[in-house]
Amino acid sequence: MESKEILRKLVSYNTIKDKENKEILDFIENYLKEYGFQTKRIKKCLIATNGCHPNIAFLGHTDTVPYESWDNDPFTLQEIDDKLIGLGACDMKGGLAAMLSTISKLDLDKNKLSLYFTNDEETSFEGIKTIRDEIIPENIIIGEPTSNIPIYGTKGVLELKITFYGTKCHSSTPEKGKSAIYECIDFINKIKLYYENTLKQNIVQDFEIPYTTMNIGMIQGGESVNSVAGKCEISIDFRIAKENHLKSILKKIKILLKTKQATLEIKQKIPPRINSQDISFLEKISHKKQTKCYLTEASYINKNFIILGPGPDTSHQKNEYIKIDSLKEVEYLYKKIIEFYNERN
Repeated sequence: MESKEILRKLVSYNTIKDKENKEILDFIENYLKEYGFQTKRIKKCLIATNGCHPNIAFLGHTDTVPYESWDNDPFTLQEIDDKLIGLGACDMKGGLAAMLSTISKLDLDKNKLSLYFTNDEETSFEGIKTIRDEIIPENIIIGEPTSNIPIYGTKGVLELKITFYGTKCHSSTPEKGKSAIYECIDFINKIKLYYENTLKQNIVQDFEIPYTTMNIGMIQGGESVNSVAGKCEISIDFRIAKENHLKSILKKIKILLKTKQATLEIKQKIPPRINSQDISFLEKISHKKQTKCYLTEASYINKNFIILGPGPDTSHQKNEYIKIDSLKEVEYLYKKIIEFYNERN
């Protein structure tokens, strides 16, 4: 079965919020069983393998984001010129289709591998959290859209919510109260100095933005214009380039909060991931490699990984698509990578 036809089938399943999770896994499982793979399910995830302890695996999620105002039925793959258009065609059913098609082109007596299909990546990474302890191979291909450029590293994340408390009173007598908003502003000014003078000076050349970044994405405080605010909340997102920054940032924030009435909640704390193996062979077959600053399922597993999938990256866009030539090329790359790791095994 060619990748385009597999993609057509995968797109036909409505997997928004895992709605047709069982149906899409049934299709994938039946396909792999035809090639001799042993399968098992863990909650809404599927694991398949064709040998004992392979050192290479494929990992991908089956869910998609919701859609709005598409020109055509998002669950019917449209082929227009050189584009394959459909919900999830890029993120990441195109990668899944290429991997399943690649299976049919491998000598499976010589090439052993495992495949992991997860759910709920678009919302909470529930699937990868469910099966990460099941993942045995040391080398993982993750089929997220990369326009056929191998990605060998991703930043980590530290997501925090800080709540500042003051003393509420009428705005006509502000000296009788204490503004939680002012306390928050004071903190923001100080953490911004730390970001500019410390974090941005720690360079990690692997990344496009070569340092740990900070973004204060949300702020909410006060109840009315004629009241001194008794409460103010901020949400801060750090994209971590160095693992020791997870500890040093938290230490700095706790020092800054010592003089304030505030609570600190850690929403996410995930280290950066860099493929530690020699992956120079990637440049021989693809002529380039990169890193990314965002999270993927690779962030939740302590394995050597390559993020690689077709493009262009139109994830979460109206009329999401990939190009036919890109889909064909990524099949070639998958086959070469799988054969490379099996020859080394």
